[in-house]
Amino acid sequence: MASIIVPASSILCSDNFSTNKTSSRHGNTHQVRPSLQPSSVIGKEVSVRSSTSKFSNPLVRNCSRRSRGSSFRCSAVDSPVLPSALLFDCDGVLVDTEKDGHRVSFNDTFAEKELGVTWDVDLYGELLKIGGGKERMTAYFNQTTWPEKAPKGEQERKEFIASLHKRKTELFMVLIEKKLLPLRPGVAKLIDQAFAKDVKVAVCSTSNEKAVSAIVSFLLGPERAAKIQIFAGDVVPRKKPDPAIYNLAATTLGVEPSRCVVVEDSGIGLAAAKAAGMTCIVTKSGYTADEDFANADAVFDCIGDPPEERFDFEFCTTLLQKQYV
Repeated sequence: MASIIVPASSILCSDNFSTNKTSSRHGNTHQVRPSLQPSSVIGKEVSVRSSTSKFSNPLVRNCSRRSRGSSFRCSAVDSPVLPSALLFDCDGVLVDTEKDGHRVSFNDTFAEKELGVTWDVDLYGELLKIGGGKERMTAYFNQTTWPEKAPKGEQERKEFIASLHKRKTELFMVLIEKKLLPLRPGVAKLIDQAFAKDVKVAVCSTSNEKAVSAIVSFLLGPERAAKIQIFAGDVVPRKKPDPAIYNLAATTLGVEPSRCVVVEDSGIGLAAAKAAGMTCIVTKSGYTADEDFANADAVFDCIGDPPEERFDFEFCTTLLQKQYV
């Protein structure tokens, strides 16, 4: 038997999480499951047969014989491939805003304008399959009926929808400024860990830019907000599941899409991230718990803070590293 000393930094996938890869006629799917057991290989000797001189882990480099026998020691290991950017969706990822934030603000706007429209919890969950608030209202009125107070012309209706959305955003921002909707667990931690590694952080959302900026500024604080670039609202002509918002972020930040890790909560967000060629972690939210995330690189119920942490920036790095093997 030949003994290879493998430093902890060279272990690509340990017992800290496991991957299942299954094939179907629609393509490959990946699931990542955290393990409750500590790694059994990190920092320990790994034994292989002396007749096999190849290493199964291509990250291990510069291994030389330490005697005339069949024993090897690794003298150097390639550096981990850090993400170039960590990209977050906003609603449902930074804050679980939909049910008690955006939905309430839409309904308050409808009531103010006396439109006779109310979106209940279940209906709003269906409407979330449509990216963008203006697009959501337009689709709803087209499928049901336009309010009596709505204009008849196409251009006038666009202006009507824009005015409703503007008022809805104002009401939503009041909720954020009062901090009535908290950050989801682990968000601030993960952002700070990325900053500590000089990794770029951005928020990519279909929501109104003012609303997203308010969430970042009031809930993450001005110091973090100053370092976070925001891509939101109508900055792109097509919204998620189209990858335009993520393509724009990669181009603007000057990074390769393949070196970006995205945190999303919805199927349309996941589709946008994967279409852009990015690694995507899903943190399920109230409205998306039952959606199909088979195409995600990893799925969790949240990011989490210690002692209930689900993953951290090191996990993001390890997940990205898999793409280079």
